[in-house]
Amino acid sequence: MIKKDRLLKLTQKVISYNSENPPGNELALAKFIEKDMRTLKLDVKIYTYAKDRPNIIATLRGTLPRKQAAKEAILLTPHFDTVPIGQGWKYKPLGGQISGGKLYGRGSTDDKGNLASCMEVMRSLVEDKVRLRKDVVMAATVDEETGSHYGIIPLLEKKILKPRLALVMDSTEFDAVIAQKGLLHGRIQIFGKKAHGAYNWRGVNAIEKAAPVITNLINLQFKYKKHPLLHGPTMNIGVIKGGDKVNMVSDFCEFAFDHRFMPGMNPNEILKKIRSAVRKVTTNFKIKIDDIQMPYEIKKDHPHVKLFLNLARTMKCPAVAKGSEGATVITFFQKHKIAAFATGFGAHGTAHTNDEYIYVKSLYSGTKFLEQYIKEYDQL
Repeated sequence: MIKKDRLLKLTQKVISYNSENPPGNELALAKFIEKDMRTLKLDVKIYTYAKDRPNIIATLRGTLPRKQAAKEAILLTPHFDTVPIGQGWKYKPLGGQISGGKLYGRGSTDDKGNLASCMEVMRSLVEDKVRLRKDVVMAATVDEETGSHYGIIPLLEKKILKPRLALVMDSTEFDAVIAQKGLLHGRIQIFGKKAHGAYNWRGVNAIEKAAPVITNLINLQFKYKKHPLLHGPTMNIGVIKGGDKVNMVSDFCEFAFDHRFMPGMNPNEILKKIRSAVRKVTTNFKIKIDDIQMPYEIKKDHPHVKLFLNLARTMKCPAVAKGSEGATVITFFQKHKIAAFATGFGAHGTAHTNDEYIYVKSLYSGTKFLEQYIKEYDQL
């Protein structure tokens, strides 16, 4: 049975651990999660791909023959790193204070409320001695906020996680995220020639070259198929740096771009257009690619998605199928042919903000819903 008071205290407890990333400070919370899951006599394993940054995997074994129970497993995967706390909070960022039906703290929505929800579900299933046929796996992972290179990615690449269905517990207000854009992060380096600022005609100003390049990128037009759950592709210039001193002609300028692209678009073709836009201004440049994530989509009528939405209606939970303009780790599952969608019970628009919060009501009702979904999935 899901116990509200225990769930709230657990959420406050996990919020009390500082797990900011960067720098990647997850060890203390990882130890707490491991200890808590071991008290349930679950099969708990630790996988570490960066010093002091362990991922915790806890498995409640099903009653089917071992290979079959594992093959048909459902995975619950929250992350437990957070973005940095920053300044300007009214509520204590690690305090887990409850006020006006909201529980405040860094990570309350992204993603420690969902972590606590998964941990409470595992505890409830064990305490109630629910005999499930299929394995239930909880993978609490690190490094989601900086690319998942030490978390979900190696766990999938090394085939440690091989479920039939993955629920990425990193969304808000019960939404089922079934489509998301691809992500292309890169840096464009423009090179020039130094000179004295008073004799600028003797040099080539890389900053001045960068300005029309940026304009060209922002004005790029892409061919794409419209999607009912997603806006069109976007280009954002997020960081720029260059120059040494105000009275020197800058011989170097670098800026970083964030391009979000649609299902069906090819990142290689996108890069060709980006290179062409830069060449219209200068040939003295380099492009560094920092990250590429492909778009993801699972059909709304997929049996596991339909079950989720139908159950939500039955339990009067406000779940709808949505698209994500940003990136969640659902994209990493498609390479391994694992059905996945994202859900969760955080509050819209509060992730990464000061005075981040989650609604107490959503956290409690969402956790009950999650447990029931696992039970109904088990009967498919």
